[in-house]
Amino acid sequence: MRLNSSQLILIVEDSDEDYEATIRAFSKSSLRNPVFRCADGNDALDYVFSRGNYTDKEKFPRPGIILLDLNLPVTNGREVLKHIKKDPATKKIPVIVLTTSDDKVDIMQCYDEGANSYIHKPVDLIRFMEAIERLREYWFEIVILPKE
Repeated sequence: MRLNSSQLILIVEDSDEDYEATIRAFSKSSLRNPVFRCADGNDALDYVFSRGNYTDKEKFPRPGIILLDLNLPVTNGREVLKHIKKDPATKKIPVIVLTTSDDKVDIMQCYDEGANSYIHKPVDLIRFMEAIERLREYWFEIVILPKE
């Protein structure tokens, strides 16, 4: 099963500028999936596990894919990743770490915790747009995922 245009993309990003750049890149690459943003790790975990304000699964559907920043307030991205990947109900959701960190320790820890991909977020807008286009091609046109 490939991700389709109706599946929600959950963006876990605390920076308004990075979030807006991601949305612009999605638009430019013709990615039309619904998007929901969580600005901190606790909010993301509540969304993924249908807790707190997110108990209505019709209004807040299961994400088809998660774009996760590492440097988040409250609960950091590594902890979010760990919780998602250790739970049998959520571990198959693809989690792509999209972050400015290119630290080897961060990269290894994220893969050890089950990240499906780790993408260094280019600071140059044109290169960032290109990275999002490649992400779209790979995850939405090439990859075949297991059914839920």
